[in-house]
Amino acid sequence: MGWTEDRVGALKKLWLEGQSASQIAKQLGGGVTRNAVIGKVHRLGLSGRAAPSQPARTTFRPTRPRPAAAAPTQAPSAPRRIEAAQPRPAAPVAPRPEPIPDLPGTATVMTLGAHMCKWPIGDPSSAEFSFCGRRASEGVYCVEHARVAYQPALKKNGAGELARSLRRYI
Repeated sequence: MGWTEDRVGALKKLWLEGQSASQIAKQLGGGVTRNAVIGKVHRLGLSGRAAPSQPARTTFRPTRPRPAAAAPTQAPSAPRRIEAAQPRPAAPVAPRPEPIPDLPGTATVMTLGAHMCKWPIGDPSSAEFSFCGRRASEGVYCVEHARVAYQPALKKNGAGELARSLRRYI
């Protein structure tokens, strides 16, 4: 069923009353969906609509009395004498807890954080599988594992180097 002039008129009226697209679709019936209503409203260029009604406030908040600006009733007092500050007794310093050493293999998938080394340790199919978990340097691995993972590129001298290396094995 298409958009007849009667349906378009009803759509315009309900839209300007502030009803939602779902409510309009239910009232129009006949297979009209919420998305069909939204599309037709867009094509018709209906942008202005009544503001939806605000729900009645059910809680009562008493107004707070505002303090009145106090006018000075007395003359300002004489300046106070500043006495030398007495040294406070030193508060006992709580001992700092020893930092937990970064033991490799202590992180699991659930405890692995953004700045932790993600070097896998052990067999992924075993229950003892873990990750390094130490503080990652710049990438995803700690300094030690980054040395293993990122090997420097070998200098290549072209065909001559390849021929010399092959002669060793022949």
